[in-house]
Amino acid sequence: MHRYSEYFAHRHAEDELDCAPLLSAGLRRAPARIVAHFDDHAITCEDVARHIAQLQRWFAEHGLARGDRVAVMLGNSAEHVHLIYALVQSGLVWVPVNTKLRAAGLEYLLQHAEPKLFIIDDEFDDITARIDCGASRRLRLPAFDASDTNTEFATPRIDVHDPLCVIYTSGTTGAPKGVVFTHRMMRIASEAALRVADVRDGDRLFLWEPLCHIGGAQMLLLPFLEAVTLHAVPRFSASQFWPQVARAGATQLHYLGGVLDILMQLPHDAQPDTHTLRVAWGAGVSASAWEPIQARLKVRLRECYGMTECSSFATMNATGKPGSIGRALPWIDVELLDENGQPVQEGEAGEIVLTSKVEGTFLPTYLKNPDATRSALRNGRLHTGDRARRDADGDLFFIGRQTDSMRVRGENVSAWEIERIFAAHPAIRASAAIGVASPIGEQDILLNVQFEGEPVEWATLHAWARERLASFQLPRYYRAVESFELTASERIKKHLLPRSVENAWDRLARGG
Repeated sequence: MHRYSEYFAHRHAEDELDCAPLLSAGLRRAPARIVAHFDDHAITCEDVARHIAQLQRWFAEHGLARGDRVAVMLGNSAEHVHLIYALVQSGLVWVPVNTKLRAAGLEYLLQHAEPKLFIIDDEFDDITARIDCGASRRLRLPAFDASDTNTEFATPRIDVHDPLCVIYTSGTTGAPKGVVFTHRMMRIASEAALRVADVRDGDRLFLWEPLCHIGGAQMLLLPFLEAVTLHAVPRFSASQFWPQVARAGATQLHYLGGVLDILMQLPHDAQPDTHTLRVAWGAGVSASAWEPIQARLKVRLRECYGMTECSSFATMNATGKPGSIGRALPWIDVELLDENGQPVQEGEAGEIVLTSKVEGTFLPTYLKNPDATRSALRNGRLHTGDRARRDADGDLFFIGRQTDSMRVRGENVSAWEIERIFAAHPAIRASAAIGVASPIGEQDILLNVQFEGEPVEWATLHAWARERLASFQLPRYYRAVESFELTASERIKKHLLPRSVENAWDRLARGG
């Protein structure tokens, strides 16, 4: 019996848990089959195959060879979907670029990843023209000949452990880290999504997540694993959500970045009495909000926990216990360890440390960052830097991150990234970004500022920051401090900073 059969029993025994052969076989087997709808436009296997063939010729014209990196800064569109499939099928390494990145964040990614091409939408022309793109060529996707009916695409030999993409994550202190995400990792992420979202034959999966995010990218293989279709939209819209669900007959919703909070705040008459959604799956619903959300939205919640480094998912809550992230997926083992690496007692908090029974579940490396790789991967274990506790039933409850980071609208935000930008302002001596409670999503950012001399108006400072930071990195609150209490190594003692926003300047209250 194949070594993966006990975890993926519905797959063929010869399946190596890969992506390109799965995609290739699925496209050729049923050309007329609809795999996705983008808004009201149907995308068939034949459409995908034709676009892959066209894009492979375009890649060759630009001298790309297997293993080359291609950075992509596009909004959600059918063309973006086709491009991702073509990169996967060609053995090129996709570098998704968050469309909210600006200035220093964009420059860092491009200079660190060193992609040969940087593909952008027209709307990002001005933003990207003002930065140093390194050695990468900035291009737009061409308009291909609609009369071209050639669907013969190449299928090169790609190893399951070859990189599929490099995903930049800001979950810790310091510069963003590029997670080398392999073909097998993407396949495992997709298999896990089927389980977490309780996907069944005939389901219609609502895809609103940005495709630059692992939450969206991992969905693209699902129609080639089960008899399901994707129903994609350009972005999440509260006012359009229920009409879009009705048109799609959508059965699943992935909640991320405060989506459930937004839906709960809609007027009752904005939500239909009946709908097709069966499951809402994701992370971040508290025990107290669990039943009110299920009752109001008329869905079953399936909470999970994961991170990009472990192929996106590690646990899922299949029992519906409020507030729990559930138990480990079948191919994962979860330990909760103290600072000495010893297991904690039941009910006590410990670091989530993962091991896997399936080779290649965890990242092989962070790009050009051996120190971070050694810190995360120790003796075959993935140290997540996150904390949880386990109850008497064996169910896990997420507590928080050990790192100096925040979770804002579904994005991990490094305090270091924010503080290094504000350090460049001539009026600021020091700053400290911390996470505070948010009415929508997980957290908002409060920036504590020590001025060098004369303080700057908050509105002026915020306008300065808006040109340099991604929208999810922008502080909501600003507060002036006379000085910071420092450690012996000159680090700010952030644990002493108040989490209250009383007396802080709120940009949203001023329309900022």
